[in-house]
Amino acid sequence: MRYICTRGGECDAASRAILSGIAENGGLFAPSSLPHMSKSDIEALSALSYPERAACVLDLLLNDFSHEELLPMMQAAYSTFDTPAVAPVHALNGDTHVLELFHGPTLAFKDMALQVLPRLMTASGKKQQEEHNIAILTATSGDTGKAALAGFKDVEGTSVTVFYPLGGVSAMQEMQMVTSEGQNVHVIGVHGNFDDAQNGVKRLFTDPDFIAKMKDQGCVLSSANSINLGRLVPQVAYYLSACADLLASGAITWEKGLVVSVPTGNFGDILAAWYAMQMGAPIKKLLCASNANDVLTTFFKTGVYDRRLPLHKTISPSMDILISSNLERYLYCLADGNSDQVNAWMHSLKQDGVYDIGEEKLSIMQQTYFADYADDNMTRAEIRRVFRDHDYVMDTHTAVASHVLNVYRAATQDDTPALIVSTASPYKFPCDVLSALGVKESDAFKALTTLEEISGVAIPAALSQLHNMPRLHDHACHPADMDQAILKAFEK
Repeated sequence: MRYICTRGGECDAASRAILSGIAENGGLFAPSSLPHMSKSDIEALSALSYPERAACVLDLLLNDFSHEELLPMMQAAYSTFDTPAVAPVHALNGDTHVLELFHGPTLAFKDMALQVLPRLMTASGKKQQEEHNIAILTATSGDTGKAALAGFKDVEGTSVTVFYPLGGVSAMQEMQMVTSEGQNVHVIGVHGNFDDAQNGVKRLFTDPDFIAKMKDQGCVLSSANSINLGRLVPQVAYYLSACADLLASGAITWEKGLVVSVPTGNFGDILAAWYAMQMGAPIKKLLCASNANDVLTTFFKTGVYDRRLPLHKTISPSMDILISSNLERYLYCLADGNSDQVNAWMHSLKQDGVYDIGEEKLSIMQQTYFADYADDNMTRAEIRRVFRDHDYVMDTHTAVASHVLNVYRAATQDDTPALIVSTASPYKFPCDVLSALGVKESDAFKALTTLEEISGVAIPAALSQLHNMPRLHDHACHPADMDQAILKAFEK
């Protein structure tokens, strides 16, 4: 297996793709082909522990890593989770289940990959005989930041710098980041939105002058965003794992399959579901669920991607995104591997803010994807409904996916069992969740206690002491000055 760059070129080793993060031409690395798992292969996963399942899947996707190398990495990565199941499936009722991806140390689905990536990264450095330290640069819309900081904290030979949009993440998300400890971590606010931060990071990866200055600091650049192959592939494992669990319990049948609804911002999580589908998972339809920033909804309905829309700040801030970077990997497959076509679309997006894939590609895309959105009022209503009907509290992102599932079922009358992907604990957004349940509380830490009383679920230990921790990071910059902000941080 090789790793193809979406904008032309290739890489022969997974370790090189992981170490690079992004290609020199700005493209993303993707597997040249996807391995196939049979029905019996997927069913067999149910007898394994989650680390064993993940090692089996990554063994298929990473060509220069062996199962013997991967298994201890997975065991170490997932030992920090609060349940042995790691990614348990919770039944709301007979035909609707929730895949809980928030049981890691930072209470968000990003832990599923970002507890793995530092291990893959350091192993990749050794395989590629990289003598420089690896400087991780990443932009976050809320959850990637803390998960990256936790994953790379004090990992030898690495550093991690996280950029987040000032005022564009929840109070709890910001506190998680700015209180992060570690000798090798930097947190920098950006005067702008997530797209400004993400575009700035992408620009730095292709800036020869900045790259040279970082080499003078003894560092080579890599990424912890899902543009990095090593971030993406661990996410494939939890979809195959969930299918194995649902098949084993009899909740789904191989013949009827499964509909999966994913709250979607940067398109990495739902792309991982698509990869699992292509590998043989019995997924029949993917529901792309957006918040009021519904650029993806419009794209999947019309074939036109238009980032020129105003960016709305919502109660599901991790999805406040207008440029979904991982969509490029799917577009590469949709274009049958035509990197010239992908380059043309990406050039149009950069220059004009819009591109159109045409009716033929739209028709192909709609065979797999259904898309819709939930604004803040719809999201609050869904949190209330699910709590009333199922005594289950969803966060503000998971509720978006739940709402879109309802829209899909009403529009299609499809009674296929469904899996809602839960990307964060409700405790990360306690004020907004409580507001949806009719309780007003503006103090996030008081809201934790109130939510515990209402839900009957204990406050996660990762948050219970957060308000007593000192704020260690107060740096901020404008998007144009991100390079200087990093270089200044490295001088200290």
